[in-house]
Amino acid sequence: MKNKMTDSEALYCANHPDRETLLRCNRCDKPICIQCAIQTPTGYRCKECVRGQQKKFNTAQSSDLILAPLIAAFLSFIGSNVTSFLSFFTLLAAPFVGMVIERAIRLVIKNRRSNTLFITAAVGTAIGSLPLLISNLMLIIRTIRIGTFSIYILMPLIWQGAYTILVTSAVYYRLKGISFK
Repeated sequence: MKNKMTDSEALYCANHPDRETLLRCNRCDKPICIQCAIQTPTGYRCKECVRGQQKKFNTAQSSDLILAPLIAAFLSFIGSNVTSFLSFFTLLAAPFVGMVIERAIRLVIKNRRSNTLFITAAVGTAIGSLPLLISNLMLIIRTIRIGTFSIYILMPLIWQGAYTILVTSAVYYRLKGISFK
């Protein structure tokens, strides 16, 4: 097998012609410097090859970017109202609600995917839980103003905040396909 680089020929980065390099993209064989190299599980690749590979996995349509957050917001709002009666058990119910939201979104978008889609669905989920969170915060502010504040009035706000964090992260990570085993 012939060696691609001999002692007499120096390689220069395709993007930075003033930088000498020994690296090559393992897909297109283009010389790349360490700044241009992206480490993948199979070796170093140039940014163009990585970008081209990522486009194959981003299959979401523009309608998905509208439908996913709307579905997420609606179901999260319903879930926040249901879990508001559960107190401590909100910690168990919120991930389940996140799973229901994720399944509903997948049904509508037919398993299409993109990072933007995952983020917009998570934002929609968080927005859907905000009305109850804000109303709990307003209740606390009102009790402070009239001087009847009690530490127990904080509990609904704490449970609603936990719901928001748990359901939003559950939707995002389930859509993205990340599991914690």
